[in-house]
Amino acid sequence: MSNTIVEIFKQVMPTIAICLVIYVSLRIAYLIKNKIKFHFINEMFFLVFICYVLCLFYAVTYQDVNGSGTGNVNLTLFREVTRYEFGSALFYKNVIGNMLMFLPYGFFVSYFLNEKRTILVMLMTLLVSCTIEYIQLKIGRVFDIDDIFLNVIGGMLGAWIYLGMTKFKDILK
Repeated sequence: MSNTIVEIFKQVMPTIAICLVIYVSLRIAYLIKNKIKFHFINEMFFLVFICYVLCLFYAVTYQDVNGSGTGNVNLTLFREVTRYEFGSALFYKNVIGNMLMFLPYGFFVSYFLNEKRTILVMLMTLLVSCTIEYIQLKIGRVFDIDDIFLNVIGGMLGAWIYLGMTKFKDILK
């Protein structure tokens, strides 16, 4: 699992570097021009979010493409999830990996919107995941309802982590 993340990061690193230079230079110019106060944590979250989106884009579009323009479709919930033996490498890659891939999305959506209700995060995660699966189908990968289900669970876990952190922060005050 960690090898996959490292490999994706290595592949997308040049794109990340270029995008970060463009973003940081534009953001600094914007903040200075409009005399907006610099908030380090917010700016770092935006940078990490950009890196996350670029890695997500790479992971869902540039692997295992068969080039035919049409992929397979799985509309049977839990077909792929139950195919893997619990604890096996394929289980971690496909089941846990799909959840972990969207955990940051749920966290960032909650953070950026300062959202306390998880229904909005769930709907946004569902929309993004369905879009990704549709695009994957069109580029010759597999449309898998299980991926959507696992991605939404991951997004919800991210939202719950954000909510837990805000409650912990409130307790510390």
